[in-house]
Amino acid sequence: APGSGMVLSVLAGVCLAATLAMFATGLSDLRQMLATKSVENIQFLPFLTTDANNLSWLGYGCLKGDGTVITVNAIGATLQTLYILVYLYYSPAKAKVIRSKSTRCLSFPLTVTTLVASSSWTLYGLQLHDPYITVPNVPGIVTSLVRFWLFQRYRPEQDKPYSPLPT
Repeated sequence: APGSGMVLSVLAGVCLAATLAMFATGLSDLRQMLATKSVENIQFLPFLTTDANNLSWLGYGCLKGDGTVITVNAIGATLQTLYILVYLYYSPAKAKVIRSKSTRCLSFPLTVTTLVASSSWTLYGLQLHDPYITVPNVPGIVTSLVRFWLFQRYRPEQDKPYSPLPT
């Protein structure tokens, strides 16, 4: 169909920009870890899962020969691996959102950019009629919505230190 190539190009650009913005949100965590020499209020799991995801997508992009998928995931894997290495260098134990009733350890910018990136990749996959791109990005949408719910449920003004004993 005329114009579908243009739509695909625009969507590829949006996917690239949104995903790179999502990866860049980790730079503030990296800066905080380096400045404080600790991992307080920073979660490890998003770095690990994103890195594993990037490496998987990088392999897929290479198999398919999709430059957009290759570029974004090569950059993402490099950044996430850097974040993981710095995290491991400074890490002790962490607090949990529900137990502490605090969203202090969740990144709002990461939540927003994950929603945008996952949504744009889902649309990109739908445009290509490629379920291998579409389906794996749906969990990013769902987990972002769950994190938005957590931000709503445990608003920043409600943040308080975890107290194991009832007050």
